[in-house]
Amino acid sequence: MTKADAKKRIEKLRVEIDHHRYLYHALDRQEISDAALDSLKHELEMLEAQFPELITPNSPTQRVGGRALGKFEKIRHGVPMLSLTDAFSPEEMKEWEERNAKLLSPITRPLLGDYYVELKIDGLAISLVYKNGFFVEGSTRGDGKIGENVTQNLKTVEAIPLKLGEKQDVISELRRMKLFHISRFLEKHWPETLEVRGEVFMPKKAFSALNRERKERGEEPYANPRNVAAGSVRQLDPRITASRHLDSFAYALITNMGQKTHEEEHFILKALGFKTGPHNKRLGFLKEIEQFHGHVKKIREKLDYEIDGIVVLVNRNEVLLRLGVVGKTPRGGIAYKFVSREATTVVEDIVVQVGRTGALTPVAHLRPVDVGGVTVSRATLHNEDEIQRLDVRIGDTVIVGRAGDVIPDVKVVLTRMRTGKERLFHMPKVCPVCLSRVVRGHDEAIHRCSNPRCAAQEREKLYHFVSRAAFDIVGMGPKIIDQLLEQNLVADRQDIFTLTIGDLLPLERFAETSAKKLIAAIEVKKRIPLHRFLYALGIRHVGEETSIELANAFGSIEALQDASYEKLLELHEVGEVMARSIVAWFKNTRNRSVIRELKKAGVVIENSVTHRAGGKLSGKTFVLTGSLGTMTRDEAKEKIRQAGGNISESVSKSTSYIVSGADPGSKYEKARTLGVSILTEQEFLKLLNK
Repeated sequence: MTKADAKKRIEKLRVEIDHHRYLYHALDRQEISDAALDSLKHELEMLEAQFPELITPNSPTQRVGGRALGKFEKIRHGVPMLSLTDAFSPEEMKEWEERNAKLLSPITRPLLGDYYVELKIDGLAISLVYKNGFFVEGSTRGDGKIGENVTQNLKTVEAIPLKLGEKQDVISELRRMKLFHISRFLEKHWPETLEVRGEVFMPKKAFSALNRERKERGEEPYANPRNVAAGSVRQLDPRITASRHLDSFAYALITNMGQKTHEEEHFILKALGFKTGPHNKRLGFLKEIEQFHGHVKKIREKLDYEIDGIVVLVNRNEVLLRLGVVGKTPRGGIAYKFVSREATTVVEDIVVQVGRTGALTPVAHLRPVDVGGVTVSRATLHNEDEIQRLDVRIGDTVIVGRAGDVIPDVKVVLTRMRTGKERLFHMPKVCPVCLSRVVRGHDEAIHRCSNPRCAAQEREKLYHFVSRAAFDIVGMGPKIIDQLLEQNLVADRQDIFTLTIGDLLPLERFAETSAKKLIAAIEVKKRIPLHRFLYALGIRHVGEETSIELANAFGSIEALQDASYEKLLELHEVGEVMARSIVAWFKNTRNRSVIRELKKAGVVIENSVTHRAGGKLSGKTFVLTGSLGTMTRDEAKEKIRQAGGNISESVSKSTSYIVSGADPGSKYEKARTLGVSILTEQEFLKLLNK
């Protein structure tokens, strides 16, 4: 990127970030997620690091927070409330440490191997002032220099002590902790005024209860606990604040009480009567911090409060002071955040892909960006209606989301970032693969290729046919299928089962051993349960769970072929659109021919029916999200079915439970919003074994 291009991009980024930071800090509102805002800030920081001459005093990287609201008395902080630079990878953490090492002398440099780490609570930063042991003043961060007086509201938070421990009790407790140098200091220099910094937040349980109450009153649920906490602290009526059941952790001691390390600050805070984070700890080298970061990520969903990473601080206060402050961020501290499930990037092109049902899906080709630990360069735009709803154009800056195993998609277009060079996209009139006419049904938003023998559709059908939930042929992925198609070794699904070792040997990367292995894998999969066979056929609208229900209801492929529209509608998972699709598929003579040819090729469809007994989970509907530790998703689904329960792929008001594993996706957030019961993996196992 040239300096001129960087300057234009930096200017756009600054305007966009300032807009969202003002909403976030001053008005307690959000238009985009924290992850998306972090992504914008991170891009700005990287560009300013590359072009430091473009840094200006009014850059968002050089200040903290937003303007204070006018409805509260202003309070000037004696010591500015700083913010932290973000890091998202081990490489960025290493760069941070190396930058700090260059600023220290050879004597103090080894002290960088002493760090204190805390969980980064997603709440509202506060300052607490005590005089003669009594809480007299509480304020918000505001712009870092001037905050808002919210003393009366903070008095309603039970975790914030209104009176500190007595001098002798505190000193005795510090002696018990073997902090003798601090106890001796305090015997002579007990402070009259004391300032503490901390975080106010809303526990998840309190947030869920509040949203249930709002639903019962017919009100819209709140989006996230952080906004509720911020809004609660800024209520003019303290009784409203008290009703929100807020919590708080103290994380910094501003007053000199003899502390030499940040760890000692936390010991003093505990002795004074403050609540501190139970997971905080002193660590040595970056390797230990990386392990701690991974551990916290695993336990994140089990915590009763939202976090978005960990805070890493140089433990020795002397070193922290030597490193100093750049802009409004201390060099000796950094927020090591979890990899975001959302990020911002640029749409470089929009290209249409043709699927197995002929559906044309517009796909955004993106400037590569890390989302959820994966480099993303493609994101689905679904259909023409979605493109118009988003108003996405080629060249736009967009927020891209990725949750769980969901394909990345564009969430929001940042229209204020437009330069005027963006281009509109139009759906093609002909198929980009076979040039056949493209049609759009009256009752759907999808454009389709009108040619049922389109090469792109046939290719996608084969990909689907051998996929894990279908025939699950190990070793036969898209690359192998592409080679088979290019060499005219397969033309349709049944051809897979007639392949020989000799057919495979001429193909790239195939030796005799690998060829034998693949043929053996194909042979093993000739016997297939009915529900997998149905899913493999790729009938439009028929997913895994519907395939299972159809198999259970009809017992054989022959019975299902002759099923009437009315009979299909009797099933729980089948609606009118799906019933019409199933009937139409089996009426098609070519489709029936495919089934006959598969049988001729040796495929045996096992017609055994999995009966759902009236088990302990009878009548209950489950949704699974995230990665489970003790079993696969398929194993968990089978356990639910054996106990009489139902599986659904989407969360709704009729969902009984959502089972949440590690790194859950958007289903988890929707369940919380709807008040659906959320089970950890351990709670799910207890329910099964009850």
